[in-house]
Amino acid sequence: MKQLIGIAHNIEKVIIGKITTKNEMFSNKNDLIFVTRNNKIPNGFVAVITSNNSVDEKSKCFVENVENISELYDNDIVTIYPDGRINVVFEIKSKHNAVFVTERCNSNCIMCPQPPIKKEENEDNFELNLKYISLIDKNTVSIGITGGEPTLLGTKLFEILSAIYKRIPNATIHLLSNGIKFENYEYASKFAQSINQDIVIDVPLYSDIDTIHNSIVRTNTFYKTIKGIYNLAKFNIKIGIRVVVHKMNYDRLPELSEYIYSNFPFVFHVAFMQMEPMGFAKDNIKDLWIDPVDYNNELEKALLNLYYRDLHISVYNTQLCVLPEKLRHFAVQSISDWKNIYIDECKDCCLVSKCPGFFASSKDIHSRKIKAINDLQAKIA
Repeated sequence: MKQLIGIAHNIEKVIIGKITTKNEMFSNKNDLIFVTRNNKIPNGFVAVITSNNSVDEKSKCFVENVENISELYDNDIVTIYPDGRINVVFEIKSKHNAVFVTERCNSNCIMCPQPPIKKEENEDNFELNLKYISLIDKNTVSIGITGGEPTLLGTKLFEILSAIYKRIPNATIHLLSNGIKFENYEYASKFAQSINQDIVIDVPLYSDIDTIHNSIVRTNTFYKTIKGIYNLAKFNIKIGIRVVVHKMNYDRLPELSEYIYSNFPFVFHVAFMQMEPMGFAKDNIKDLWIDPVDYNNELEKALLNLYYRDLHISVYNTQLCVLPEKLRHFAVQSISDWKNIYIDECKDCCLVSKCPGFFASSKDIHSRKIKAINDLQAKIA
């Protein structure tokens, strides 16, 4: 998530609030964080963020000397930490907002960009997330639930779902889960009963071969994930399959697509995606990295195998110049705004506005075939 840094004063615990740049009469300032360039701190707000570095205030909660405050907009939601960190957890101008519910996970994926952290269940910031959800803009049309592994919250996940429904009942929820917990039919049933709105659960599946999938997630959970998918399907929950492609699984993409169609023809969506070279992926880059252009043949076979059978498919995190022209219309701009970049080679590209771009961490780790598309006739097929 986007992060700003400043010098915090009188902040002893995490503060969460909604950004405003207007010092007006509000019915309740206790949920508002005022942003200013001045050194005067107004009354009533839960905290103040200022770019000024000469604030003379003894008791109010504020963060001074914050650069780039122009990146904060009215109705953004931020958390402020005692050390001066300001995390933007909800961006009003973004389509990729999410509730990050836990850093714990029951998988240990070799290419995980955000490795799990072992922590106690009561350290998952559950109450903070409930407060966050209560502040979300009511016009929000889509919200994610992510981690770690969200189902490790157990029944508290149901309370998260209930809070989202209460705040934004018409929004679609996209929940990222490895599906393992849903192998328990009773839990899957209670989960289904807790849903009151449109939801899609995206589950990773990395191979049609159990041993390959297990070697990637580094747990023996292939069949638990399969059972979890079937249990969710019994309750008519929309299921997406996500395939992160790298050296350990690219060569069986056609077989995996056949496996998906043969066993899960009911899935709502299938996405094939480049990995994000962060965390474990960066640590294991020599074992994982393959130039995306070098698996285009396998990717094409997998995509068309599902496309011609009327499954909804997408390609995530992949630049248009890397894909054959006939596959470009599958590419989706899916990278979160705060970590989405374009590199120097993209400046003169006529398709840059439609290109998914790069993860910020991919600036130095990307395809050798990146180049500007200058043909005015170039198109997304």
